[in-house]
Amino acid sequence: MVSTSPAPSPSRSHAAKRLSILEAATMIFCRDGFASASIETIAAEAGVSRQTIYNHYSDKEKLFTAVVKDMTERANAGLFATLAGFPERPSDLAAELVDFATRLASNCLCNRDCIALRKLIQAEGERYPELFAPWRALGPERAWAAIGARFAKLHHLGYLDIDDPDIAARQFQALVNADLFVGSLLGDKPTDAQVRAAAVAAVRTFLKAYGKTAAKH
Repeated sequence: MVSTSPAPSPSRSHAAKRLSILEAATMIFCRDGFASASIETIAAEAGVSRQTIYNHYSDKEKLFTAVVKDMTERANAGLFATLAGFPERPSDLAAELVDFATRLASNCLCNRDCIALRKLIQAEGERYPELFAPWRALGPERAWAAIGARFAKLHHLGYLDIDDPDIAARQFQALVNADLFVGSLLGDKPTDAQVRAAAVAAVRTFLKAYGKTAAKH
C-alpha cells in the first residue's frame, strides 16, 4: 500500500537540525568549556555531521556565540514573564515584593539556563570576552533596566525613596541572590523554603534602604 503521508518539509528538517545542533552545543560547551569542546563531539551528540554544523554556523566561535545568545534570550523570556507579576500599586509592599523576589529567584536566578550561563561566563569570560557579545548586549543591563523601571514607578507613586532606580535594581537582584549564589554554582537546588527565606531577607534589607513609612494610594 502506498503511503499518502506528506513528505517532510525541507525547511522543517533544516530547522530541526539547527535546533539539535544548538541543544547539543549548549550541553557540550557548558560541560567542557569553549576550548575543550570539539565540533566532532557536538556533531555526535546532535546526530549530524561536522559539515552540517559548519554549514549552519561556519565555525566553533560562531556556534558558541549562538549558544550564548540563545541562553540569554531564554533567560530574558523568564525574567519578563516574571515581571508581569511585579507589584504596581501594592496594598502590602513588603509582602508583594517578597512574592516577586521569590518568583524572580525560582524562575530566573536559580533557573537551570541562568545558572549554566553564569558558570560559562565565569569559566570563559576572561579568556574569550568577545564571544560573550550577545550576553553583553542582551543580558543583565536589559534586566536591570526593566526592574529599575518598575522601581522608578513605585518611587513616583510614593512607595519607595530611590535616587537611581538602575542601581536599586542591581542591588535588589544581588540581595535576592546573596544566599543562593554559592549553592547554585555547586549544583545545589535550593528548596522552596530556602528561596522564600532568601526573598524575605532581601526585601527586608532593601526596604531598610529604600522604603518609606507613608505611601500615596
